[in-house]
Amino acid sequence: MLQPVIMAGGSGSRLWPLSRQMNPKQFLGLVSSDATMLQATIQRLQGLDAAAPKLICNEEHRFLAAEQLRQLGMEEADILLESVGRNTAPAIALAALHSIAEGEDPILLVLAADHLIRDVEAFHKCIRQAMPLAQAGRLVTFGIVPTAPETGYGYIEQGAALDEGGFVVSRFVEKPNAAIAADYLAKGGYFWNSGMFMFRASVYLGELERFRPDILSACRKAHAGCQRDMHFIRVDSDAFASCPEDSIDYAVMERTELAAMVTLDGGWSDIGSWSAVWEVSDKDDYGNALHGDVLTEQCRDTFIHADHRLVAAVGVEDLVIVETKDAVLVAHRDQVQDVKSVVDQIRKQGRHEHINHREVYRPWGVYDSIDNGNRYQVKRITVKPGARLSTQMHHHRAEHWIVVSGTAKVCIGDKTVLLTENQSTYIPVGQVHSLENPGKIPLELIEVQSGAYLGEDDIVRFDDRYGRC
Repeated sequence: MLQPVIMAGGSGSRLWPLSRQMNPKQFLGLVSSDATMLQATIQRLQGLDAAAPKLICNEEHRFLAAEQLRQLGMEEADILLESVGRNTAPAIALAALHSIAEGEDPILLVLAADHLIRDVEAFHKCIRQAMPLAQAGRLVTFGIVPTAPETGYGYIEQGAALDEGGFVVSRFVEKPNAAIAADYLAKGGYFWNSGMFMFRASVYLGELERFRPDILSACRKAHAGCQRDMHFIRVDSDAFASCPEDSIDYAVMERTELAAMVTLDGGWSDIGSWSAVWEVSDKDDYGNALHGDVLTEQCRDTFIHADHRLVAAVGVEDLVIVETKDAVLVAHRDQVQDVKSVVDQIRKQGRHEHINHREVYRPWGVYDSIDNGNRYQVKRITVKPGARLSTQMHHHRAEHWIVVSGTAKVCIGDKTVLLTENQSTYIPVGQVHSLENPGKIPLELIEVQSGAYLGEDDIVRFDDRYGRC
C-alpha cells in the first residue's frame, strides 16, 4: 500500500498579505472556498490504494494542521513536527524513518501541501505509472509537461526510456533565463520539476546515507528521541536543530544513479505567486478574477481579493489587489515576485503584519484584535464549545471580560464564577486566571486589556491542555 507523505512547511511570503508566517498558504483556500490547499491535496488521494497520509509541518502550525485534518474526519493521522525548518531532505528522512519504525518499508508518495492539480484522473494515472519504478528500486520524480517558457521553475531533462515505464533522468537544470526556457520548450524533452516524488523508504534512506550521511545521522538521532503527543509526533528538537539544511534535489536526486521520471500533464501549478493564482482563477469577460465584495469599471486582466470590505477599481489593468483587515497589497502582475521584498521590509521595521492576521486562530478558538492604542487593546474572543484557555497570568496588563453570547466559566485565583450574556468580570495584573466554555454553543466575549505592555509574550502559563508553554 502507498504511504502518502505531505510536506506542509514553508511560509509562502510571496502570497502576502493572505499568507503569513503563522497562517501560510497551505492552510488557506486560495483557489477554492470549499477546501484549503492542504485539504485539497489530501482529497486528491481519494481513489488510490493508499494509507492515511503522514503530515510534516512546523511545530507552530500544528493546531492549524490538526484542525484541518479533523474537518476531513482524519483526526488520527500522524503529524510529524519539525521544531525548525531544515528543508525537504531531512523532512522526508523523518517520514521514512518513522514509517520503517512502525514495521513497514512502504512506497512513499511525497507531495507538497500547496500545489494545485486540476486533472485528478491524470494525477492518479501518473502515480500508477510510477509504482513499478519505485518497486524496482528507483527514486521517481514527476516531470510536468511545460505549457510556457517558465523561468520560475527548475527543469528535468528526459533521458532514455525504461523497461518499467518512464524515463531515466538525464539531468536537473536550475531555473533558466527566458531565452533558455524558450529553447527548452522548442526542443522538447524538458519538463518542469514538480517537487513530487515516489520511492521506497529504505531506498531513499540508503541513497541519503551514501551522499549526505551527516543529514541522515542527525535525523536518526532526532527520530530516536521522538515522543507521541496525541496525534503529534515530536522529534528531539536539539538533535534536529543540529541537522544540516538541504533539499532532496541537491542532497540526493541530482547525485543518484537511481533517478527516474514519469510525466504529468494534469493542470499543475505550485501557486507560487499572485499571478499564478490569477492564472488558475475563474475570470469574467475582461480577464478579471474577482473574489469577495468587488466592483469594477473598465478594468482588465486584474486580480482583486476582498476579505472584509468593498473594494472598487476603476480603469486599471494587469494589477493584483488584495485586501485584508490590516493590510492592502497593490502590485503589477508582472512584478508580484517582489512581494517577498515587501515582507522583508515589514520584518526589518519590526512590524507584525507578516506574522499574523488581525484574526488569530488558537486550538481553543479565535481572537480578533479589533482596536488598540496607547496602553489599551480590545479583542473579540470566540471559544469553541468544551474548550478551555490555559491557566495563566500577566505581569504587565489587566483584563476586563464582557460576555456577548454563550456561557463562560471563569477562574480567578481560588474563585470560580459562571458568566452569561451581558455579564462581566475583571482580572487584575498578576492574578492567575482561566477561561472555559462549558456550553454547547460558541462563547463570544469582548476583552479589554490595559497596561504598560500588551504583547502576546506576556503570558505565564501554569496549565495548558494543548501542550503550550
